[in-house]
Amino acid sequence: MTHLVTEALVKIALIIGGLMTSVAYLVLVERKVAAWIQDRLGPNRVGIPLTRIRLFGLGQPLADGVKFIFKEEFTPGHVDKFLYWVAPAALFVTAMAIFAVIPFGSMIPPIGDGEPIPLVVAPHVDVGMIYVFAVSSIGVYGVILGSWASNNKYSFFGGLRSGAQLISYEIPLGVSLLSVVLMSGSLRLDRIILQQAAGGVWNVLVQPLGFMVFAVASCAEATRLPFDLPEAEQELVGGYHTEYSGMKLMMYLVAEYAHMVTASFLIVILYLGGWHLWGMPAADPITWPVAILRVAILLAKVTGVILFFMLIRWSWPRFRFDQLMNVAWKVMLPWGMVNLILVAVWVEYGKGWAAALRLPEPALMGAIGWGALFLSWLVASWTDPTATDNRPLRWDQSGPNKD
Repeated sequence: MTHLVTEALVKIALIIGGLMTSVAYLVLVERKVAAWIQDRLGPNRVGIPLTRIRLFGLGQPLADGVKFIFKEEFTPGHVDKFLYWVAPAALFVTAMAIFAVIPFGSMIPPIGDGEPIPLVVAPHVDVGMIYVFAVSSIGVYGVILGSWASNNKYSFFGGLRSGAQLISYEIPLGVSLLSVVLMSGSLRLDRIILQQAAGGVWNVLVQPLGFMVFAVASCAEATRLPFDLPEAEQELVGGYHTEYSGMKLMMYLVAEYAHMVTASFLIVILYLGGWHLWGMPAADPITWPVAILRVAILLAKVTGVILFFMLIRWSWPRFRFDQLMNVAWKVMLPWGMVNLILVAVWVEYGKGWAAALRLPEPALMGAIGWGALFLSWLVASWTDPTATDNRPLRWDQSGPNKD
């Protein structure tokens, strides 16, 4: 029992330390990506402390961290102090807690006379996807509590937007998750990876429609551009964290990046094969080279998805709020339902269809999936579900008026 507790504590320390370090340097990476897109240099002056070595600005995250630590912890007099302090902590804790069931690889060889060690904090949780969905849903309370406690109209508007946005996009996100669970027959993330590795076919190849829904909904759940309406600096100053500074603001910002990292891990695990690459057997003996290679493959895929998120942020304009909700209810939810129905029908009848047509099962299901994506895109293009009246609303005492 003691060695299990020690093993869990070591994993927790490694995950929190690695996650906090990666978040700090992802900020630097994003600033470099933004500079590249905007044709400028980006941060390149801050180097190794106590030296004159700059190293392309690699000391910038350290400088930012020191700035946050020594910044004055100011609490405005008009806020609800208890909720004001609880809100960023709630969001930060939920962002960290999600990683309890996310695997960072497969297993490493036993140390001593024990058994192989799974690279996940809670390897025996059989409802991992439900846990992720439940904990991530709690994160919205951190935003809403912070906006409510601030007693600031801009913060309050940001909280209202956040509540509507996160609740709306959780529905297509959950529907796309059900499709993967139905295909793999398990709620455990490691078994979803093994199912893709055993067949050699990643879910993105046979469920492209579900992948599209999950990727867009994940971006919206992470409140990243073009879905960052809860904070929208150009119109809400800073949105739900307008009244925050110092370490409390840092917890909000770290939680936002942690949610992006979580979304990237889930996209890779559920749709991009996790640690699997073609040519790698799924059940080979666990050795140190194999374990390290699997961790490297998984992290490389996650890094690629994170870079894609960054490119989206600095390339796409922000949605209007009505467009944001239209995308959730008129595009993502119908697409997710279509994909779920197709997967359910395939699980029930797919093998018989493939045998009757003498086609490989992955090829037939992939053809159905890509055909569904193409037809859904055509329908969305013809009907333009995000189109709205662009004339500004005029408010009077009876409510909105478009005359």
